[in-house]
Amino acid sequence: MTKSVVVLVGPTGIGKTGVGIDLAKTFSSVIISADSRQIYKEIPIGTAAPTKDQQSMVQHFMVGTHSIFDYYNAYEFEQDALRLTEELFQSHDVIFMVGGSMMYIDAFCNGIDDLPNVDTQVRNDLMQQLREEGLESIRRQLKQLDPDFYNQVDLKNPKRVIHAVEICIMTGKPYSQLRTNPRKERPFKIIKIGMDMDRSQLYERINTRVLQMMDNGLEKEAENLAQHQHLNALNTVGFKELFACFNGHHSMDKAIELIQRNSRHYAKKQLSWFRRDENIQWFHPSETNSIINYIKNRCKD
Repeated sequence: MTKSVVVLVGPTGIGKTGVGIDLAKTFSSVIISADSRQIYKEIPIGTAAPTKDQQSMVQHFMVGTHSIFDYYNAYEFEQDALRLTEELFQSHDVIFMVGGSMMYIDAFCNGIDDLPNVDTQVRNDLMQQLREEGLESIRRQLKQLDPDFYNQVDLKNPKRVIHAVEICIMTGKPYSQLRTNPRKERPFKIIKIGMDMDRSQLYERINTRVLQMMDNGLEKEAENLAQHQHLNALNTVGFKELFACFNGHHSMDKAIELIQRNSRHYAKKQLSWFRRDENIQWFHPSETNSIINYIKNRCKD
């Protein structure tokens, strides 16, 4: 059988974790998480990380491996995941990658630019600038250093804005000139599976999951980390809304409503992104047998 990585993608809340476990058990395999927040050990509830019971069913990698105080990006994920697959292929013909983080999955499948490592002092200086002057200050800096990338980047995403400024400072060149976006060949087959369902059904699942996360202790998890709310790792749906509640900007009921709304918006963004990839074969989460047959046939190709 050809060495293969099955990449299972889809929007938040659709049930990728459960389907991934079923598939990995069928193929006596393991799972590499491709979720940019599940790597942080301090926030398992807010990231809907696989539970201990789920991880006892199938071995998971890249879950709870880092701290919210660590800097981690898509390039580092690419390198770590490639090293993992090389090791895991010694004992498995098929490996599963499960997640919805678009940049992480793209980096693993297609490669990402080999950019220089960022000096710790440069990063610390920019993070201090973010805390003292806000993101707008760093946006203005990016506009001056690289106006082309300034017009392309999501200016509401501090991680992307800060990283671009870091690279500009480190290299003395515009970040946009260093992003060649080469497609890298992988020494294994990549089989992409997408999860989708009726939009109203998906949104109902998302709303219900948010309530379940609150029942599981999300509010307490956020309270314990409120003093670190400036960290990029916590600049994510679920925590942003609760921090705003703790800071007196709205009620807890409103925070829950906003988490549900923003989760639905993120799901829509994920689906739009993944729909552009013609190599993804789409299934409903209930079609496990069809997915298994598809994987077996693709592995024979």
